[in-house]
Amino acid sequence: MPKISDKAVSMPASPIRKLVPFAEAAKKRGVKIYHLNIGQPDIETPDAFLNAVKTAPVKVLEYSHSAGNESYRKKLSGYYKSYNINIDFTDIIITCGGSEAISIAMQTCFNPGDEIIIPEPFYANYNGFSRSADVIVKPIPSSIESGFALPPISQFEKLITPKTKGIMICNPGNPTGYLYTKAELEALRDLVKKYDLFLLSDEVYREFCYDGKEYVSVMHLSGIENNVILLDSISKRYSACGARIGALISKNKEVMASALKFAQARLSPPSYGQIGAEGALDTPQSYFDGVKKEYIARRDFVIDALNKIPGVFCPKPSGAFYCIARLPIDNSDKFCQWLLEGFEHNKQTVMLAPATGFYSTPGAGTNEVRIAYVLNLEDLNNAMICLKEALTKYPGRTN
Repeated sequence: MPKISDKAVSMPASPIRKLVPFAEAAKKRGVKIYHLNIGQPDIETPDAFLNAVKTAPVKVLEYSHSAGNESYRKKLSGYYKSYNINIDFTDIIITCGGSEAISIAMQTCFNPGDEIIIPEPFYANYNGFSRSADVIVKPIPSSIESGFALPPISQFEKLITPKTKGIMICNPGNPTGYLYTKAELEALRDLVKKYDLFLLSDEVYREFCYDGKEYVSVMHLSGIENNVILLDSISKRYSACGARIGALISKNKEVMASALKFAQARLSPPSYGQIGAEGALDTPQSYFDGVKKEYIARRDFVIDALNKIPGVFCPKPSGAFYCIARLPIDNSDKFCQWLLEGFEHNKQTVMLAPATGFYSTPGAGTNEVRIAYVLNLEDLNNAMICLKEALTKYPGRTN
């Protein structure tokens, strides 16, 4: 039998999805599962999106421009201007989800063997995208005690080598929910300018910033306009994960011209997704106000419940809808699988994402899990009851 590629062998499995077979088996046994493992909101997709698709006068579902429909990109540039991100529609390439935006950005900006510094824990698929592009991730650990604040710039400088080509952040953060301050981003700007690096920023959760804290985009940083690449998606903003519409944005004309060649190679982004996304730009502010209020209530409930469980510690996030919790367990991969295979409470259990998959450093995150608080309060309450009960029975409890 022919041998598959080394790259295929080395591609990491998703920590978010790799436990799905165990969840399916549990469901067949009649166990109800509370899915806190994946950022799939239960919030309804706005009517403006759905109605745009339903009423679209489409007779032939044809290719769009490889950069995306011009009408959508023009309207989208207006959306960014509402956040004081002043870009032209030509600075935008519409992608097949935020995932493709990241993949194209890495292939455009980096050569095989180039290095990118990423504060960890980070969105698990950054590992996969970098592996696909033969880019080497140099992780820089952040601390759960500080709530996963940006590591000191001096730590970044220690990692910079002649092969260092860029830095990547997620703001607000997945999986931590941390929201970077203006001072932290300005410190990154100075570093990027000093070493002439690319700065990739995944900002798909900008709508979800809490406690009156300010969202600052890398596009707000002056003096590094040609270094910055903004990565975006409508998936979480409009609870439209299945639409698969994202965006790659930069004022660097060489980057955009080169990225377009990768976009041309995959022909075009989804047509109905673009139609819905363009319509969704008319979503009233009241929708976002309601969604934000709901997420704050969910966050406050989950963080309080977690920190009341003996041996558990979880910092309070200021954005997105995730948190990383430290548990009194020996191994998060074993624990998360055990929750599905060896535990149930009143025919219920909870599905979590082991934090090991959100780190690049071997052995990191073994006593941590990522929790996505994307369910209603009643379900979250039942999930926390399950987790508390599970921690009293887990054979690998450490204290």
